[in-house]
Amino acid sequence: MVEYNIPTLLTFTRIALTFLIVIVFYLPWEYSNIACTVIFSFAGFTDWLDGHLARKMGQHTNFGAFLDPVADKLLVVLTLVIIIQTEASVFMTLPAAIIIGRELVISALREWMASSGQRDVVAVSNLGKWKTGTQMVAIGCLLFSDDLLFLPVSALGYLLLYIAAVITVVSMYQYLNAVFGANKDNSEKASS
Repeated sequence: MVEYNIPTLLTFTRIALTFLIVIVFYLPWEYSNIACTVIFSFAGFTDWLDGHLARKMGQHTNFGAFLDPVADKLLVVLTLVIIIQTEASVFMTLPAAIIIGRELVISALREWMASSGQRDVVAVSNLGKWKTGTQMVAIGCLLFSDDLLFLPVSALGYLLLYIAAVITVVSMYQYLNAVFGANKDNSEKASS
């Protein structure tokens, strides 16, 4: 049963904002990049806020724990896809593909571990939080795409996207090691 509370409503808001970004991105408006950046930033803020409020208000639910990462993946993946579509190059596509691929692998691992009663094995790590923060700033910069006074925002976005891709690979290695290490330990216990 779906339990509606403030954190869950914020998560639904993030999903709606993700689709709004896609719509605004393609509007024939000279400020659509700025609007997309603002919407994306607010959506990213709701990612932090829903978790904070769920903990602070004691409103953590199983549905919210399921929906939050889905909303996060939608925000990151759909936004990267529209950026890749306009910046079609191997230099943009490679880090984006690494990030998107990792999101799919980790989501599948979380489902698998949850179905076997080992959800905590793939709990969000500090490195995963750094990855999320770095990729959110990178995507925001890439959406903005213009220079801001003397700051080359687009170049900063590229740099941060590559840093996020490296963190992504390292965090995926940690998750895979945790999962397969836990399964190896369980197999050894079962056979003894």
